[in-house]
Amino acid sequence: MDDIREINRKTIDDFRAHEGGGPFEGRPILLLTTRGRRTGRPHTTPMMYMRDGDRLVAFASNAGAAAHTDWFHNLLAEPKVTVEIGPEVYIATATVTSGEERDRLWTAAKRDYSFFSDHEKSAAPREIPVVVLERLPEI
Repeated sequence: MDDIREINRKTIDDFRAHEGGGPFEGRPILLLTTRGRRTGRPHTTPMMYMRDGDRLVAFASNAGAAAHTDWFHNLLAEPKVTVEIGPEVYIATATVTSGEERDRLWTAAKRDYSFFSDHEKSAAPREIPVVVLERLPEI
């Protein structure tokens, strides 16, 4: 667990230092900051995403683990999140998809990134949540 935290910390630092460019150029990676459901403290997680029109889509696959990720539990408690993508930083609402929308997005994710099929098999019977991130208008 400490190894993953250290890898994530380094990834976050590098991402911010390069504003999503440099080693991340052209890669579908964003930083998602949620509020801890118990502590209220911000927690930032690097993750891959895909686009669905103007929306970003994230996957709580937890690399195929049997349990949901902490960031997923956090956004269930507080769906207002911060997204960092490239040099942009903005507030978004995270919505867990279901039904046909989830199926469409999950099918596209598995088509474009075959490792998600492995995550799905490993996580079974847990259904991997598909989360849409929609930018909130600036005030």
